[in-house]
Amino acid sequence: MSIIERAADRLGKKTVTERAPQTPASAHLDQANSSAKADENMPGNENEPVNFHAVSAVQKQISINLDRLHQLGIVTPQHGKTQIAEQFRLIKRPLLINAFNQNTGIKNGNLIMVTSSLAGEGKSFCSINLAMSIAMERDHRVLLIDADVARPSIPRILDFSPEKKGLLDIILDDYLDVSDILIKTSIEKLTIISAGTRHPHATELLASQNMRNILTELAQRYRDRIVIFDSPPLLLTSEARVLASQMGQIVLVVEAERTTQQTVKEALRQIESCDVVNLIYNKARAFSGAGTGYYGYYYS
Repeated sequence: MSIIERAADRLGKKTVTERAPQTPASAHLDQANSSAKADENMPGNENEPVNFHAVSAVQKQISINLDRLHQLGIVTPQHGKTQIAEQFRLIKRPLLINAFNQNTGIKNGNLIMVTSSLAGEGKSFCSINLAMSIAMERDHRVLLIDADVARPSIPRILDFSPEKKGLLDIILDDYLDVSDILIKTSIEKLTIISAGTRHPHATELLASQNMRNILTELAQRYRDRIVIFDSPPLLLTSEARVLASQMGQIVLVVEAERTTQQTVKEALRQIESCDVVNLIYNKARAFSGAGTGYYGYYYS
């Protein structure tokens, strides 16, 4: 059963409250009209036909402190042509081409997983920078999903309290819709989904048919949207390998002067199922005077 079908089923079972008594037929009609109006305001392709599914009565929106992010070295729309902004302009361009150029033949190319071999290599930093850079595009939106379900970092970096319901909850609950867990932000084209409630069988949930259905719908429902998954490290958890098998593109963050060649080779073996793998060489000091602020990339 798809997400839309589940939500439609839920819509049929809901009762109307805080209104004058209505006939069952008129109550369901009012609910459907209300859902349609809410869906028209959802971020995505404005030309897409309205889907009649239930949405949250109040959708959370967070305000992102751009000055704070700039101080952390993260790309922001108001701080001009910084070195890090230019680096991520280079990094995102081939990803966008792969995602939206039909001649590439890449299935679900707009689903991009950002990961690393080990912890501490900067994958969450790169996930957020990539999302922020893509949010500046005129023609594309971005959905950033915190898929590091054991150690989520996105709420800490962006400085907000995560929603109780998130990625794992929508896999478990047939009556939750994607729109129920979306977190809108003060950056117009950036939306977030938090990791959700911790679960002892997170790997099995991410490998489930429900998860595959969710990914298919995320890939196909909004044609202008890039979906970025900030995943766990490949060599420390099994969740990242499960996610990798379902992605259109993968970005592997490699920490300069720390991650060994053997470690990178082992990580690449874990993601052989994905045809498009990109490498970001992070924290490099390759150029005189660049210090720790230089960020380079490799694309393969």
